[in-house]
Amino acid sequence: MNKLTKVGLSALCGSLAAVSAAKAGDMTVTGGADMSYVTGANYVTGNPIGMGSNLTFKGSGELDNGWTFDYTVAMLNQDAYSNSVVNITMGSLGSLNINQGDSGNGIDAMDDKMPTAWEEPWGNVVGTGVHLVRGVGPESNIQYKSPTIAGITITTAMAYDMGSGNVNDKASSGADADNRGRGYDATVNLNPSFGTEILSGLNLFVGGHYTENLQPTENDKYEGVAGATLDLGPISVGYASSGVSTGNEDKSEVDWYKNHMYGVAFNINDNLSISYGYHESQQGFVNPTLTQAVHMDMDSYQIAYTIGGASIRYASTEVNNAAYQTGAGFDKEADVISVSLAF
Repeated sequence: MNKLTKVGLSALCGSLAAVSAAKAGDMTVTGGADMSYVTGANYVTGNPIGMGSNLTFKGSGELDNGWTFDYTVAMLNQDAYSNSVVNITMGSLGSLNINQGDSGNGIDAMDDKMPTAWEEPWGNVVGTGVHLVRGVGPESNIQYKSPTIAGITITTAMAYDMGSGNVNDKASSGADADNRGRGYDATVNLNPSFGTEILSGLNLFVGGHYTENLQPTENDKYEGVAGATLDLGPISVGYASSGVSTGNEDKSEVDWYKNHMYGVAFNINDNLSISYGYHESQQGFVNPTLTQAVHMDMDSYQIAYTIGGASIRYASTEVNNAAYQTGAGFDKEADVISVSLAF
């Protein structure tokens, strides 16, 4: 009888400890009501009225040693799962990030850092199909971020199996069908003011990615990006270049992608901003005499006005040779009006 009593008390204490641990932090939900109207040329419009339904759930807490942690689950439109993130901030030791889904970790955070009033030139309805650097960002990965020292921040990230699907806890995925192995990213952000006030808003960035290919008939994959942005009062400017070596060896396959981009944004006041962005991308093939390289370019003029929790945005975008396709119907343009209400 006594033994049963002790077991019962032990189980009860364990339950109370679990409840206490569960309430050690806070959980919040953020989101907004995004509504848009689109019109354009050379693509099927159908219903032009759209609505965004993104939601982000975030919990946070603190360990006994002062380290803090947070857990984020992001949901895209129509309740589509995006990613889950556990981030542990370890004081002067930097931070550790365990990510599942489309994370934006590693080199993926540098796919397009150009200043803009609203969206990237390729981020609207025209469907550019541009091939950007991604690295381990879309995969389940682990990232370490160093503390910022002398304006320098370094990240390293690794995905155990590129292309494998997301899995639940206490589970594992099967081998990836395309025989890709591990992926590795490294990035460096540098804010060198050189002791001058005018360069205090300068940011230099560079990143690289490597994916091992376990298939003997293909090569390893490489990605790289480098660029700079500069804030001068109300004006922000930026330029970057990136490239992808696919590792393909078949004569008809894509061998590489090259991207060049620049942007300028002007904050007229605290509420109103305008911007112009340009992005060009080239697709090259293993055998250029069999299939010639295709050049795609796009630009976008944008304006955004914010008042309280409401934002009104407009973008006028054009793209030539969308999705690396030439001929009639692949030069597209679109105008998008969007209203966002944050909560």
